[in-house]
Amino acid sequence: MSDRRSEQSSGDEPSSSSSLPDEVWEQFMRDTERDIRKSAPKEPSARAREVTERLKGRKGEPEGWRTGPAWQEMNGRAARRRKGWALVGVPLAIAVAVVAMRPSLIPGDPLGSLTGTSSDPDTATSALPAETAAPTAPPSAAAPGSPTLAHPFAGSPALRWADGAAGIVLPKATALGVIPKARVELALQQTKKLLVDANLNPEVVAGGRPETALSVLDPQQPGVLDDLNTSLRDPSRTHDPLFLFSRFDAKEIRPAGKVVKVRGRITFEKGKFEGVAVHADYTFVYPVVRADGSTEVARTIVRRVVDTELSDPAHYRVTPGRLNLLRYDESAGNSSCGVHDGYLHPQFPSQASTGGADPTGPSIDPYDRSRALDEAPKGCNVVSRT
Repeated sequence: MSDRRSEQSSGDEPSSSSSLPDEVWEQFMRDTERDIRKSAPKEPSARAREVTERLKGRKGEPEGWRTGPAWQEMNGRAARRRKGWALVGVPLAIAVAVVAMRPSLIPGDPLGSLTGTSSDPDTATSALPAETAAPTAPPSAAAPGSPTLAHPFAGSPALRWADGAAGIVLPKATALGVIPKARVELALQQTKKLLVDANLNPEVVAGGRPETALSVLDPQQPGVLDDLNTSLRDPSRTHDPLFLFSRFDAKEIRPAGKVVKVRGRITFEKGKFEGVAVHADYTFVYPVVRADGSTEVARTIVRRVVDTELSDPAHYRVTPGRLNLLRYDESAGNSSCGVHDGYLHPQFPSQASTGGADPTGPSIDPYDRSRALDEAPKGCNVVSRT
């Protein structure tokens, strides 16, 4: 099966990322063929001498040159980490103070019409513009409110965020030196396809297999697909699909509505391995209910940082058009810590703890995108809001 066919989604992937523009793909393939022709040997012995000379002459190249980007540095696998932010702990005094300072935030407040505040939690604020740089502070307090089936984002800063794949806004592709614009566009589109299927495809979020996300990854990258397939087949602490995929157990949890709120940014630059390096940093907010028929709504907030590279097949033994996965970090707010069954486990206000490790770290705001993910305190922390 060709790369193009294998990239089709098996779930309800939003149409905005279901396929690449034909002209982008055709331009990429022309560029790839041109580069390969330029570097093609006249005879095998000449090719062998060329590789030997390159290896001798490029002292800065990693040991894995011609066999894959610096796999020796990562023990053959992409770097990955996961942090858990477990329970909700919002001090009552904070809510009281907010209302004291802004009485118009009281639901149904008669002053709302004078202050411009609406009592409808879904129309109280306008949508935020796309994020183009790291914020300098956490989002301000949202209007008080609790999530319901009718208003699953009430009381959340995510109310102003974009819906689903519309929140993953790609920057305008430009050439990077000798790397053509078409290859940059392909790297961006493939990374978006990975993010959408891994975090927004309803079938994947319900515990299904992320076929489209897996299809954009290079099967020649040592260990990566093996690790991900192992995590999906037999989850454990060291092989956890939540490292890269957002998943709930459909027997226990169901979505509260069809909308997942998304905020973040994606950037690109020339990579270390003669290709296009893409950096993505996004937060996804999932409103959910229990599958037992309860109408109580809770929210789980997942932040992901993913680094990919579309390496140059003229310089590395890679699959044209497929991404190398260099790093993937994840943190989950309002999900039990210490549970490694491959699913997020949100806590509901009316429920006692459903298991997992007790939070031991300081309070964390899962909506705070102003600091790097690896700067968050280690361990299992209480979240200040959901």
